[in-house]
Amino acid sequence: MDIKTMVSGGRKVRFRSFRENELWYETECGFVFPVPIEDLGNAVMLSEDKAILFMRYIRKHAALVEGARFAQEATQA
Repeated sequence: MDIKTMVSGGRKVRFRSFRENELWYETECGFVFPVPIEDLGNAVMLSEDKAILFMRYIRKHAALVEGARFAQEATQA
């Protein structure tokens, strides 16, 4: 699923866990991504929120996952 689809139409993200200074959220489609706590400042983080507000973090983690997938395929070829 592409990022625009993950965040459009009022879709939500839900908090899953806190680990190693990152809040981990999950989109409605099941994509799990981190939000570094150093980026938060004095923000209020909800257990459920609008996915569009997290697009920056979703995009960043999706690129990381895609890069890892590409590197793995390159080593297997």
